[in-house]
Amino acid sequence: MTRPPELFPLFAELETLEGVGEKTAKAMAGLGVERPKDLLFLLPHSGVDRARKASVRDVVPPCTVTVEVEVGAHFPPRVKGKPYRVMVRDAALEFPLVFFHARGDFLQRLLPTGQRRLVSGKVELFDGVAQMVHPDHVLRPEEAGELPAFEPVYPLTAGVTQKVLAKAVAGAVNRAPVLPEWIDGPLLAREGWPSWQEAVRAVHAPKGAAEIAPTHPARQRLAYDELLAHQLTLALARATLRKQKGVATVGDGRLRARVVAGLPYALTGAQARAVAEIAQDMEGPFRMNRLLQGDVGAGKTLVAFLALLVAVEAGGQGVMMAPTEILARQHFAGLEPLAAAAGMRLELLTGRDKGAERAAKLRDLAEGRIAVLVGTHAVFQKDVVFADLRLAVVDEQHRFGVAQRMELGAKGAATDTLVMTATPIPRSLALATYGDMDVSVLDEKPPGRKPVRTALVSTGRMDEVVGHLQKAVAEGRQAYWVCPLVEESEVLDYASTEARFQHLRAALGDVVGMVHGQMPPAEKDAAMARFVAGDTKVLVATTVIEVGVNVPNASIMVIERAETFGLAQLHQLRGRVGRGAAESTCLLMYQAPLSEGGERRLKVLRDTEDGFRIAEEDLAMRGAGDLIGTAQSGLPRFRVADLERQGALMAVAQSDARRLLADDPSLTGPRGKAARMLLWLLDQDRAIRLIGVG
Repeated sequence: MTRPPELFPLFAELETLEGVGEKTAKAMAGLGVERPKDLLFLLPHSGVDRARKASVRDVVPPCTVTVEVEVGAHFPPRVKGKPYRVMVRDAALEFPLVFFHARGDFLQRLLPTGQRRLVSGKVELFDGVAQMVHPDHVLRPEEAGELPAFEPVYPLTAGVTQKVLAKAVAGAVNRAPVLPEWIDGPLLAREGWPSWQEAVRAVHAPKGAAEIAPTHPARQRLAYDELLAHQLTLALARATLRKQKGVATVGDGRLRARVVAGLPYALTGAQARAVAEIAQDMEGPFRMNRLLQGDVGAGKTLVAFLALLVAVEAGGQGVMMAPTEILARQHFAGLEPLAAAAGMRLELLTGRDKGAERAAKLRDLAEGRIAVLVGTHAVFQKDVVFADLRLAVVDEQHRFGVAQRMELGAKGAATDTLVMTATPIPRSLALATYGDMDVSVLDEKPPGRKPVRTALVSTGRMDEVVGHLQKAVAEGRQAYWVCPLVEESEVLDYASTEARFQHLRAALGDVVGMVHGQMPPAEKDAAMARFVAGDTKVLVATTVIEVGVNVPNASIMVIERAETFGLAQLHQLRGRVGRGAAESTCLLMYQAPLSEGGERRLKVLRDTEDGFRIAEEDLAMRGAGDLIGTAQSGLPRFRVADLERQGALMAVAQSDARRLLADDPSLTGPRGKAARMLLWLLDQDRAIRLIGVG
């Protein structure tokens, strides 16, 4: 697979562009520009109206004006540090051009007295008199054609000016070839999008502000190209996974029926649907790669357990992995009664299992006596061998990369994978991040979960809150108190948590416990265990409790400095209460005055408990990278596409990419070949390697 020759000029060195030297080329790296083709996707973010005016009289300063003038007298500064003035006259008005720290001989050459020049720049009033300070452009009348009526403004970086960048972009645009069309014909016609080359030319030569908006057809087209390339890569990855033969795992339903019969409530429609989708995938001849996405408290664990039972009914084994030991223990405790109802053996394996006890578990696992194993990443270790592993359930995807999914898959010849995430993700983002997976969504809550009353309280009312807590504890209730994250520093975090702990202990006595990131794991577990057992009534914590902790008796959640947390995080924290019979409350304590964004976030949370709605809001407010936490998001960096505003295109791109691959798996037909060109153009080398493999 080699790069098509038509694209060579776009992949040449930057220095091959006019006006780009070694220094400029180095500086451009700050904009993510390394090849001429990168300039094509560096779009202007705004523009300046440089349409000709007859006179400065016709405008209301301050504003940008372009006029033809006759150059008059020069007035060099008499005192060092004062400006240099050049008088000029347009059709109706005489005004000065003002320059600071300029060399006289340079200005004499630029603006010779008695000649005509086109000047363009910002006109401002100074003591009631119009003046233009440092014009952006000074051109001879015969060069006037070089200045567009609407000049695009590009993002800049140190060492690169608008002028240099505009010239380099123009050079790159001239190299953009006519390429075969990779977008589906009917879609192109329906949307009224231009061809690729026309789109590239149009976005760099906007005729007005409307052409810079993400909704402009040329921009929509380039955004779609990017989403399509990304979805093609994911679809190829998915097709490659799909080619990996799975084992058809067919359960007879007997164990599932026992468990469901023993439940105090019926499955929700969403749970029943998800179980059916998973069972159907497991029966198929290919490896399952499914995401189970559900809101806080939608009953994901039960669905996952029923899926594990399918593996056991078929004579195989299952494994459920959690990101932390606390969570693994919790899953184990929650699943034990269900395993007992099914009459099968469930075991826990964590880093703490040592010596003979560990050896015995591993032996039983290898000989098939353990049906389902619950554990942390300890289940990855080389000596952990399954007799017949059919299904791996991974909790909390975003702490788990694709590489680990594959490593786990390697434990069983053809293990199916089910990934659970409690973070509701808006559809466009779910497609961007998990486009290689099939998705089951749990969008109903099981009956019996009471809504959590959410209130906003300013930190000024701290004493009232502590008083309220005192009463609640006296009535036998339990509470979480979440401390703010301090400037990403664990040491300060610890100090603020410690201080709040001392304060509450002084008010409430020794029923107050604490967990934070600096504690050794064993101490953390012990503190959690005391809270779970009800020995401590109030748990002061940093966000370590965000994921998965289940204490049904805890019915109060206080979040201090709530405005410093993201929406999704607040929603997760609130989900820790409202799990038992008692009415639950979540107090969002904020420090006044709130910023506009902070207020909007807290109000959204107060007004809804629907995680998907909260996630959509979060996306609109924060942008895609922040939402999943850019560091571990694995979210592709899109240059043109804007997931917040063009998210709907992502779904179109996904179905389009999957359809194209279904019709032409090796991308050798006319549209397939065009799609390869797109993948080369957008650096999707991973995809190109996958086609190579396929």
